[in-house]
Formats: sequence, C-alpha cells, structure tokens
Amino acid sequence: MASGPPSGAKKEQWGTRVGLVLAVAGNAVGLGNFLRFPAQAAQNGGGAFLVPYLISFVLMGLPILWVEWAIGRHGGQYGHHSAPGMFARLGRARWLKYVGVFGLFTNLTVAAYYCYIESWTLAYVWHSLRGTFEATPPTTFFPEYLGTTNADIAAIPYEAAGFFLATLTLNVWLLSRGLVRGVELAAKIGMPLLLGFGAVLAIKGLFLGTGDPGVVESPLVGLNFVWEPQASGLFNPSTWLAAAGQIFFTLSVGMGSIHCYAAYLRERDDIALNATTAGTVNEFVEVILGGSILIPIATAYLGLAAVQAATAGGSGFGLGFLTLPTLFNQWGWFGPIAGAMWFGLLFFAGITSSLAMGQPVLAFLQDEFKVKREKAALGFGLATLLLGGLVVVLYPGGTFDEFDFWTGTFSLIVFALAEVLIFGWIFGIDRGWAELNKGADLRLPSFYKYVIKYVTPLFILVVLFGAMVKPSIGWSEAASQLMSTGSWPFAVDSVLGKLLHVGETGGYFDASGKITPMFVKDLTRVILLTVFAMIAALVWRAFRGRNIEASTQRPDEQEGGAS
Repeated sequence: MASGPPSGAKKEQWGTRVGLVLAVAGNAVGLGNFLRFPAQAAQNGGGAFLVPYLISFVLMGLPILWVEWAIGRHGGQYGHHSAPGMFARLGRARWLKYVGVFGLFTNLTVAAYYCYIESWTLAYVWHSLRGTFEATPPTTFFPEYLGTTNADIAAIPYEAAGFFLATLTLNVWLLSRGLVRGVELAAKIGMPLLLGFGAVLAIKGLFLGTGDPGVVESPLVGLNFVWEPQASGLFNPSTWLAAAGQIFFTLSVGMGSIHCYAAYLRERDDIALNATTAGTVNEFVEVILGGSILIPIATAYLGLAAVQAATAGGSGFGLGFLTLPTLFNQWGWFGPIAGAMWFGLLFFAGITSSLAMGQPVLAFLQDEFKVKREKAALGFGLATLLLGGLVVVLYPGGTFDEFDFWTGTFSLIVFALAEVLIFGWIFGIDRGWAELNKGADLRLPSFYKYVIKYVTPLFILVVLFGAMVKPSIGWSEAASQLMSTGSWPFAVDSVLGKLLHVGETGGYFDASGKITPMFVKDLTRVILLTVFAMIAALVWRAFRGRNIEASTQRPDEQEGGAS
C-alpha cells in the first residue's frame, strides 16, 4: 500500500519564507494574545507574572516549538502532514501513531468553539460600525446575542448562529484554495492589518491624558503594571502555573498545527531560525502589543483596581467584549472606527489560528485517504458545523467552557508532554538534535539538548499536575488541609474539580423537566470522548496493514512512491 504521495503527484509547499513565518506566527497569535495574556497578567501581579512567563517561554515554550517543527519536517519527508503518520515515524512501536490522534482531535474540537468566538468579533465589527454600542450597552447586547437571557438553555440564538455560519464558510473556502492561495495569503493580509490596527489603538490609548473626557487615571499606570518586572513572582507557585499555562495558549503548542505547517518544508529547510522567529513575533505581539492596549485603556477610564477586579477568572473576555466598546464611545467620531479596528484585530488573530486548525485535518484526509482538497475542506467544515452548532445552541449550559477546558487546555498539555518524551527518549535526543540542526541558519545552544530531554518534560509535568489538582484555596493551605483532614479542596476549574462537579448541585433536570447545566456538561464530555474514539478508529483504518513504523525510506527514495 502506498506510504507516500502517488507517483508524479506534486507535494504542496510554502510559497515564501515570509509567508511561512507569518502563517506560523498567525497560528500562534490568537485571541489569547490580546484577551487572556493581559487578564492573566492583571490577576497575577502584572510584572510579577512577567518574569516566570519569560522563563517559561525560554525553558518550555521554545523547546516545544523546536520539537514540533522537527517532528513535522521529519514526518513530511515521508509524505505525512498530520500527527498520526509523523509520530509513527519516530519509532517502531505501533502505538505511537495513536498519540498523534491528539493532533487531530485537538484541532477539530478547538476549531469548533474557536470559530464561534471568531464570529463574535466579526459581529462586533459590524455593530461597531453601525454605532450599535452608542445606543445599546454591550452588557445588554452580548447576553442577548449569545442567548444567555433565554430561560431555555437549548434555545437557538439566530444572529449568533448566522455569524458563526458566515465565519465557518470563510474558513472552509480559504482552506479549499490550498496552502499558498488560501492559508499563506490570509496570513500575508491578516497579520500586517492586525499589527497596524494594534499599533494605532496602542498609540491612541497611551496618549490619553487625565484632561480627556472620562479619563480617571493615566494609562501609563496600567502599562507600568504589566511591563515592570518584579522578582516576587518567582516565589509564588500559582504565578508559575499561570505563566506556564499561558505559554500553551500563546504559542499554540500541543495541538498538531505547527507539526502540519512544518511538514510542508523541504528536508534541509531551516527550522531552528524559522521556529525562533515565529515564536519571537508572537511574543512581541502578546507582550508589547497585547500588553499595551486592553489594560492601559481600561485603566485610563476605570482605574487599575477596577481593571484587576474585572479580570477575575483570567479570561479578559469581559473587558474585551463588554467594557472596551463602551469606553470607545469616549473617543468621539473615532469611537466606531476604533471599535471596528479592535474587533477586526481580534478577527484576523482568530482566522489565522482557525485556518491552522483546519489544515491538519485536511492533510490527514488527503494523505491517508487520498481525498481531494476541496472535499476534505467540506468534510472539515461539516464536522466543525456539527460540533460548533452544539456550542452555539448549548452555550448557556456550559458546553463552550467544557470544550475550552478539555480540548483547549488539558488535551494540549497531555499531547505536549507525550511529544517531548517521545522525541527525547524514543526517537532519541541525539537523532532529534541532529534533526533540529539539519540545514539550520541558526545553531541552537548545545545546553538546550538537555533542556529538551529533562527540563521541559518536568516543566510540563508540573503544569499537568496543577491542572489536575488545582486547589480552591492557596497551595500551602490546601496542603495543610490534606494533612489534617485527608481531603483536598479541588477548584471548580481543575480536572478533578470538574469531574466531581465541585460547586454544582441538583441533577440533570430541573423541576419543570428542562435539562440543567450539569446534564449539558456531562453530555459534552461524552461527545468529546466519542469524537476522540472515532478519530482513533480512522487512524487505525488509515494505517491498517501498513508497516510504516519499520520503514525509514522516504517516499521520494521509493520506486514509484510506493512501498
């Protein structure tokens, strides 16, 4: 059975190096750069958060980036552009390809709810230009838009559903056009616009003065709060966990999309410099640009103490979607334009990321089942519509939060840990190091060889443990309670807290017979497990009878492209 592209088939490749870097940076630069990072910084002491964050980037983020680029380029030489085939090539064990299931599952399920958030930004661009928020406060508009004001948690929010369909259609159309004419083109257009809009808003916001209408505090107070490094964060375990967790969000590692993008490189194309450049661009956007918009502008009009209170939970969605549109009304004629630029910025950040989520699914269908790209794009669109439709309709019941936690957080950490261990210990750190430096324009410091094998896995293990047993009180207080009573006070947003329904009461149906959030959450978990099992079955079907794990011969070295 063929183990690579058919004889004479032309392998897709990136058009330009700039396009590749922008596409990978666009994959990483997402909504979390502008919403989650500022909120996490505000909740964890501002500059006190910055020091553990940068250390986590150096010791965990960059190594995972390099590992994913190396796995991707290596797998691409054997004709595999999605995680199952790539991981099968890292050793002789047959189970390795099933680790790659995470690289399909995470992209598909994250895309389902991420496209929904993306559609919010598109809707807000439209309503900003229409002047909706001058007459209707976002605190009134947004709940009605999402359908959370409806007594029935399964009611359809028609406007939100319409924008979701429009956003998903655009994603599918761009994916169907191919790597260069779709994904790369979107990055070349979207990333410069994103940077331009962000620069305009940052400059306008930072030049606000206490003499301007509505301004109560200098925006520089908020800027200094985020950017001024403080060593105190080094001694707070919660700050370290938050900082390390943010790295997964900001770099889009542990998903399988970076692997896919790297698989379209040639054998000796640089990955060390490309990965470092893409990661640095993302950090610039997040720390420099993302840290200069939301917190400083909100601080100017609300005061720093109010901003910290508004970011409780660490998501930033409240400030971004409820507060900022109202504050833009203070900017006169420029207010609607500023609103459109802010949400346009978020839209471009979102779509460059969601395209990266679709590409691995298309690649799997194309490589392993020989499905044409257009049909593969439609298949991805249909699957995303079904899963995303569930998120749209059952958003009030908590489906969105379940998708976000299990697929956008927990699954990422598990996959990242598995890939780093496989790369360092099964593929072998010596082979891995040689792969990383093959054709490199940038020679990596040799000490990173040991960081990848020992330090990075330990970092991820700590993050995983924190996600599993995160306490509802301080870590020291929780440890004391465990020692004295034998019970651990799990937080509601930890793995065990969610599984045990901490903080929830009642059953699956209320007194009137309607379904409850508890029912919705458990239903969502069953659906996600079913999707994972179905993808694993597809992987089994794709590689049934193929002994690809034992082969080290690349398709371009095989006669006729077949084994």
